[in-house]
Amino acid sequence: MSCHPALTDASAIALTLRAVGGLTTAEIARAFLVDEATMAQRISRAKQRIRASGVPFRLPIPDERPARERQVLRVLYLIFNEGYASSSGGELHRSELSEEAIRLARMVQRLLPEDGEVTGLLALMLLIDARRPARTDADGELVLLAQQDRTRWDKERIAEGVVLLDSTMGRPPVGEYRIQAAIAALHDRAANAEDTDWPQILALYGLLEQLTGNPVVTLNKAVAAGMANGPAAGLEVLDAVDERLAGHYRLDAVRAHLLERAGEPEAALEHYRAAARRATNLPEQRYLTAQAARLRDAGRH
Repeated sequence: MSCHPALTDASAIALTLRAVGGLTTAEIARAFLVDEATMAQRISRAKQRIRASGVPFRLPIPDERPARERQVLRVLYLIFNEGYASSSGGELHRSELSEEAIRLARMVQRLLPEDGEVTGLLALMLLIDARRPARTDADGELVLLAQQDRTRWDKERIAEGVVLLDSTMGRPPVGEYRIQAAIAALHDRAANAEDTDWPQILALYGLLEQLTGNPVVTLNKAVAAGMANGPAAGLEVLDAVDERLAGHYRLDAVRAHLLERAGEPEAALEHYRAAARRATNLPEQRYLTAQAARLRDAGRH
């Protein structure tokens, strides 16, 4: 997997997602939190830049390798995410994508076994994918983490992921994938939802937020803050990403969850409805619609 040297990181990643991952422009756009037209323009400009540069695809020279490696890891991470939680369509998963991302991550890890971030990414994929069997019920409907039957989790993948994560201790670099793997491991090691170490997860999300500045990280931090310190704390964190994630269904979904826990069912109902309108994955849309209906019916009694 080679990213063209004439491109910026974002353009190279977008173009590689199209070529290697087989993702549509709309799916790539959602991964980058931009609209489809903007992403189509970026991909078109990237292709034009390659043609105009006259530079052929080639293996990176030593000085280029760290930056190119980051691009490759980002591509694999985004392919995995689209497979584990499909951004659109009628299925919650596209398991062929997540399995291909894991296969490629294993190849990279064999080539770079001493790199802590490469190993961390593989650990992260395994620790998250281990929960996939329990993410849907017998009818294919979404089951949230707190309600999942943990006996259905893939114990072998969890064990492998934990071993890989533990093996990175003391090895540079410490980056976003190792931190995310540590968060995933805390979830996977908890015997039940009540035993989850939310204060530690919150601290790790704080570190990840400082490292990446990614608004989706802040969204997850809000959930952790709500679980560790109460819904008011989570809602306060959410205020920091209102502008950057405006119109994203997950912002409304998280706010609805926190508002319901804070004892504000009417406000929660409106945000569940907004999240359902904006969701593009049908199982997620049905789940959010069901939550809105539950609160609506409860308000009638």
